[in-house]
Amino acid sequence: MKEGFVEIEKIKIPSSFKEITKVEALIDSVCDKLLVNEDNYGNVLIAVTEAVNNAIEHGNKQSDTLMVDLTVGDKDTDFCFRVVDSGAGFDYKNLPDPTAPENIELENGRGIFLMRSLAEAVDFEDGGRSVNIYFSKK
Repeated sequence: MKEGFVEIEKIKIPSSFKEITKVEALIDSVCDKLLVNEDNYGNVLIAVTEAVNNAIEHGNKQSDTLMVDLTVGDKDTDFCFRVVDSGAGFDYKNLPDPTAPENIELENGRGIFLMRSLAEAVDFEDGGRSVNIYFSKK
């Protein structure tokens, strides 16, 4: 997470899609607390749940013995969700373009593209095991 953010919430969930309701509840609580407008709320919900789904499926391979950590950081004009898994990471610098003709009909491969489209910024750390998703409060 970038400098200047203060941690305001944190949860750990087992790597099971059944746990997504806890993530959604956290997003609801944070967006209410930070007075995020309704238009931005949808972007936050989709981007963060996509990151958690990726952590569960690709990072932790749906092993419910492995945890996904979700931390929320707050700053005057911005807020951030950090999602961390226990997986091997991935090469986030060389992702196929999901809009390329050869990829357009594939069922997978749009999650990070979607996250980047909905958030102000997305950055990866720790070899791709950690993703920070930034949103403006405006």
